[in-house]
Amino acid sequence: MTYPGTHAAGRRPGTATRAGGRSAPLPPPAPPRRGPGGRRLLVVAATAGLVVSVSPWWRDTPAGSLDSTAATLTAAGRIAGLVAGYLLLVQVLLMSRLGILERWVGTERLVRWHRDVGATLLVAVLAHLALIVVGYARSAGHPVLTQVGLLLRDYEDMVSAFTAAGIIVLLGLTGVRAVRRALPYELWHRLHLASYLVLLLGFGHQFSNGAQLFPPGPARTWWLGMYAAVLAALLVGRVLGPLRFNLRHRLRVADVVAENPETVSIYLTGERLGQVDLLGGQFLRWRFLTRGCWGQSHPFSVSAAANGRWLRITVKVVGTHTRDLRNLDAGTRVWVSGPAGTFTAAHRRTDRALLIAGGSGITPIRAMLEELPPGAALIYRARTPDDVLLHRELDWLAQARQTSIWYVIGSRDDPGPRQLMSAAGLRRLVPDLAERDVYLCGPAGLVAHSVRALRSAGVPRRQIHLATFEL
Repeated sequence: MTYPGTHAAGRRPGTATRAGGRSAPLPPPAPPRRGPGGRRLLVVAATAGLVVSVSPWWRDTPAGSLDSTAATLTAAGRIAGLVAGYLLLVQVLLMSRLGILERWVGTERLVRWHRDVGATLLVAVLAHLALIVVGYARSAGHPVLTQVGLLLRDYEDMVSAFTAAGIIVLLGLTGVRAVRRALPYELWHRLHLASYLVLLLGFGHQFSNGAQLFPPGPARTWWLGMYAAVLAALLVGRVLGPLRFNLRHRLRVADVVAENPETVSIYLTGERLGQVDLLGGQFLRWRFLTRGCWGQSHPFSVSAAANGRWLRITVKVVGTHTRDLRNLDAGTRVWVSGPAGTFTAAHRRTDRALLIAGGSGITPIRAMLEELPPGAALIYRARTPDDVLLHRELDWLAQARQTSIWYVIGSRDDPGPRQLMSAAGLRRLVPDLAERDVYLCGPAGLVAHSVRALRSAGVPRRQIHLATFEL
């Protein structure tokens, strides 16, 4: 079944009241758009860096030296090793949470790049290992397994290099979507941090055994400079940036309000909140400094646009950690990293938007509605009326921002919702669908189905924005 969102009535102009008496300010104007220029510059710089990093092999390899199969295999292995070393540095840089990367590229695209580079890194590492071992074995006339034993016994830092390769294989396996979904978030996250261990383990091997990096010279200096730059990015993005943010704003829990039996809104206050550079739709990584919660950091998007007085996240209970958040005490200190993400009004390509939310996926979209230009449309998918979150605020925003809202209620197998969420159904609800930016946030099944329907309805891929909450 479906029913349209009704405009809130009888409220004082400029405010929206929720249970507990807080009010939201009049929505601000839409933020200016942010273009792709920084992203393109980064791609050019990364490509140039790869060329410079591999060029020492070309310069140091004399013509005619690849005169045997063993020499060719060894040379190919060295090239693969240089590529793998460079990609590892790129991977760690993508994980650094450096502010300029978040602004230029955005977490959503960084996640895609991280996944793609990770797959290429795995192939490069395995190719380097296999080609070097076989090349050395053929050159010395040894069996492959004998050559592996000789490398481990006689070559400096080779044990750590093999260990690093094993960790990369493990990370590649945990990156498989089915495996990733089966693992608890915290376990996956801690395994993923092993990338830093790979950087440490691989460093010695590169500079003690790398034919191009062992002798002093420009190539060695270039690679040492890249390591220093990546470590500096990690220090700034993972340590100094969050430290500055938290010392400046000193966030703490002000109130915890139940939205329904499975969902709570956590209100936070702090210092200088008017100076927080936060857009609706962005997320932060939250660590609540209380017993049972301080050891875990989870990404949650804000569910209301920044207003200079308080911040809010709305969290659905899906595990032990989120269940504990229902019992947070007022005054609990909070350690925050972020904000991050390009799921915002500033990254739209057109002047009108359609937003599609499912369940608790409404939280970033509700915040974004305050900053989109008037005339947006929202389709909110929920299983039952009780699953609709923040509906009073949505109804108020429908009036304040001239937003059309449709609540699509029912199971995924009900014919009504299925027909409405098809390409034809979406076009009936929003006739100018193809001329709008479309923002999607919700369960994976709803997002995948909606993307297919939107593409069938003629919406360009570049106008479809998906929320991503981790890297």
